[in-house]
Amino acid sequence: MFRLMFHEPRIPPNTGNAIRLVAGTGCELHLVGPLGFDMSEPKLRRAGLDYHDLASVTVHPDLPSAWHALEPDRVFAFTAHASTSYADIAYRAGDVLLFGPEPTGLSDEVLADPHITAQLRIPMLPGRRSLNLANAAAVALYEAWRQNDFQDGV
Repeated sequence: MFRLMFHEPRIPPNTGNAIRLVAGTGCELHLVGPLGFDMSEPKLRRAGLDYHDLASVTVHPDLPSAWHALEPDRVFAFTAHASTSYADIAYRAGDVLLFGPEPTGLSDEVLADPHITAQLRIPMLPGRRSLNLANAAAVALYEAWRQNDFQDGV
């Protein structure tokens, strides 16, 4: 099982879509505060539809609390500024796929955290700033899951 982590997410529908994503893949979603919304916000609930009960979602007050709870072996931080492609990694169960807030991405401070194993990018055409957070998370999570033969999936 993989662990998807959103650091300080700001847009409720992106997090709602991620809830659907983890419900469909059997992965965990870890939200690291402060959040830019309340978890009961209607836009979040609407985007997640009826998947909230099927998803594993944990909210951590801050990054140190998340590291303490997860004790991760490997953390891959996704940033448009990395030189390594997300497709060049051999993912393993338990890996954390870390994404930053909209619209800024992960801060330099977070990217320098000693828990970060590698910084990865999702290729895009030149001149494009970034992908939508939920879409980027889906691209990365499905690649990790595919490499592991869609374990526990149909």
